Formats: sequence, structure tokens, C-alpha cells
Amino acid sequence: MLDTLPSLASVRAFEAAARHGSFAKAAAELGTTAASVSYHVRQLEQQIGMALFVRHAQRVALTDDGAAIASEVSRFFDGLRATLVSATDAHASRLSLTALPTFGSSWLTPRLGRFRALCPDLTVELDLSEAAQPLGQGRFDAGIRNGAGNWPGLRAIPLFPSVFMPLCSPALTDAARGIGDPTRPIEVPLLGRPDWWAAWYEQLGQWRPDLGGRFGTSLSAEYLDAAAAIAGQGVAIGSPILFADEIAAGRLVPAHDFVAHAGRRFWFVYPLAHGGRKKIARFRDWVCGEARRALEQIEVRGF
Repeated sequence: MLDTLPSLASVRAFEAAARHGSFAKAAAELGTTAASVSYHVRQLEQQIGMALFVRHAQRVALTDDGAAIASEVSRFFDGLRATLVSATDAHASRLSLTALPTFGSSWLTPRLGRFRALCPDLTVELDLSEAAQPLGQGRFDAGIRNGAGNWPGLRAIPLFPSVFMPLCSPALTDAARGIGDPTRPIEVPLLGRPDWWAAWYEQLGQWRPDLGGRFGTSLSAEYLDAAAAIAGQGVAIGSPILFADEIAAGRLVPAHDFVAHAGRRFWFVYPLAHGGRKKIARFRDWVCGEARRALEQIEVRGF
């Protein structure tokens, strides 16, 4: 019984020499020398305690024991090759993305059908997370992030800016009238992050407004605030880009025409080392085109 398994290098050298009947031809396939192949085969023979080849001047011939072992080793390597090819093909046809919840649910997911129509050979897996997930470690190929675009080791391609404005259902337009004046009472509550509302008012020219007591239900994500606004539960602070479909359909309308800028952008990001992967390039080109069209649409609407 063997105390330890033979080294993979020795087994690989034996398998190649057995197929070719030559140490020199095995060396050419493996990118090494005939002497190295001979050394690894000799190490294997010494470890298992039997001769595997009969050496001749210009060739080698398998012994009976060597032929029996070569048959099993060949099946092992054939199975390994098939497994690696299958895994490589599956990886090439699967694009795994990570994105922020509101971006992924409100903007990206409704458009993914168009990407699938263009690239039916690619399967898209989308994970939504508030935290920035690591890229290039096997789980995610690329992602959408929000920030300044300066993440080490990543190529960041700008999509569109982070902007926000008050949005409400058409039924609340009259009730929300006058929302631009924080000292004026309104009949409906505010929805969304208080710091975004404060920033919106400050960019509008209302310095440090007192918004105490104006907020309604506190929800964990921007797309939930938009859903509550559509249901008539208040005025949300949200992006006219991310919610362009809801605005175009008339489910949301601006409660005020001023758009504030957060000083950040949405970016498509992927590891610098993976820039040559075809599946990433295909999605990059598509999502950048979608982002350009989204900006054109809100410019037409005057936001």
C-alpha cells in the first residue's frame, strides 16, 4: 500500500509517455525535456515498486503492469479534461452581476430582457446588495456601484449621475403643492432618506431646513419609497433616472421640478484583469448604451 499518492507531475509524465511510446514526444507535448519525463517516470516506478516501461534506444514500451495502470490513468485524465471543458464552457456562458437594490430592481431588471434578446447564449445571474461585493474572486464577474469611481483594481465606466427630486402619485400633486418651502405645511408625509431631503432643500436654497415631524413610513430602500409613493402614502425623494419608467407610465410625477445632485455616479465595474472577457465586454457595451438612452429620455423631459 502506498503511504502517499504519487505526484501529479510524475503521473502526467507517465500518461503522456504511455500514449506516445516515447519520452521525447511526451516532453514536446508537456513543454519540457525528455530527461525530465524520464526522471518523473523513474520516480513513479520507484514509489510504486514496479517497472512501467521497457526502455529501447529510440522508444519505450509499456510492461504488462504499465499497460494496466496506463489504461486507468488515461481514463482519469480524460474525465478531468471533460470536467474542465464543461466548467470552462459553463463559466463563459454565465454572467454573474452584483448591483445596488434600487438600481437592480427598478432600472436594470426591467431592461435585462433586451440584453437576453441580443445575447441569448448568456445566462445572467443578478445579486442585489447594499454592500459592495468583491469582484474577481469567482462569484461575481462585474457589478454596478455608486460612488466616485476610484476603486483599486477595478475598471469603472460611468453610467449616469446620482440625482434626486420629489416624486409622488398624480393623485397627490395638489396636496404636495408648495413642497419647495420647508416652512409651509403640506398635507402628505415625506418618504425616503432625511439626508437626501435635507440636501435637496439646501441645493434649492433652503439652508438647514427643519424637517422634524414631516416623515411618514421609514423604509429600507429607495425602490420601496417609490412603491409607497405610487400607493399614495407620501412624497418620495428619488432618482428621475432610476424611476423613469414609472414617470413615463404616469405612476409617478415630479412634485417639484428641481433636481439635486448627490456628487456621485453609477458605474459599471469589473476587475482590470478581466477586461478581455467577451461576456463582460458584451454586457458593458449594452449597459452603456442603455444608460445613454436613459439620459437622453430625462433630458427630453427637462429633468
